[in-house]
Amino acid sequence: MAADVKGDNEPYDEINITPMLDLAYVLLIIFIIMTTAAVQGINVNLPKASKTPSIGESTTRAVTITAQGQIYLDTYPVTLQELESRLASARAADPQLPVVLKGDHTIQYQLVVDVLDLLARIDITKVGLVTQKLVK
Repeated sequence: MAADVKGDNEPYDEINITPMLDLAYVLLIIFIIMTTAAVQGINVNLPKASKTPSIGESTTRAVTITAQGQIYLDTYPVTLQELESRLASARAADPQLPVVLKGDHTIQYQLVVDVLDLLARIDITKVGLVTQKLVK
């Protein structure tokens, strides 16, 4: 028993690195979450809907219309003419090209109709309108 007491007072020869690894994993997870949260595209206030249908995400292109009326293809600002030419070339590469349209809830409806007409002209039929889920 005296040997056990002596063993408790002796210094450790090893360092326990488990708490340091736990901290490293937590910091890595926080970094990954913050990085992916920062790369979400253009921020717009979406209209509310009760159900949000989804379409495949293989090569989906996103068209965003901000509250100021600026149009973006993915995260790049474009005019209607540039949007038409870029989507036409993307559709030539993929005939089943899906497009999602995100419009700020304060924009004039005519701008959304103009973009939808443009999509119909270049024969893009897989179109989704992005909304926020209605919170009860």
